[in-house]
Amino acid sequence: MNTREERISLLSEMIAFAIVDGELHDSEYDFLAIVAEELAIEKELFLELFKKRAAIMPIQSEHQRVMQFYRLALLMHVDNVLHEREIKMINEIGIKMGLNPMGIRKTLKAMEQSPNRMVEPAFLICAFEEQHN
Repeated sequence: MNTREERISLLSEMIAFAIVDGELHDSEYDFLAIVAEELAIEKELFLELFKKRAAIMPIQSEHQRVMQFYRLALLMHVDNVLHEREIKMINEIGIKMGLNPMGIRKTLKAMEQSPNRMVEPAFLICAFEEQHN
């Protein structure tokens, strides 16, 4: 992330996604707290983002868009409960990010089949780059 505003925007988007199913599980909160710490967002601001969303800024780099999509997908799986609204929303977010729908589907399917819901970085990159040809 280049700027503080971009980092806040990413975290705000993740918080909004976490509560799309109507509740925030402890595991989702813990995951978001870890992301906030990695993004160097102080605890007070992190808590404030639950009350007031920051403006979402478009991510310029395709690599960063893929990484944000993957973070959201991990967040979707962290509570071990998949809601239909989450699945619909993650697909909509991926499309709005300008990501290829085939790459989105391939990534989500691989995560669903993985025992720990994680995929290798090389797989993630290939899932989206193979659509460039």
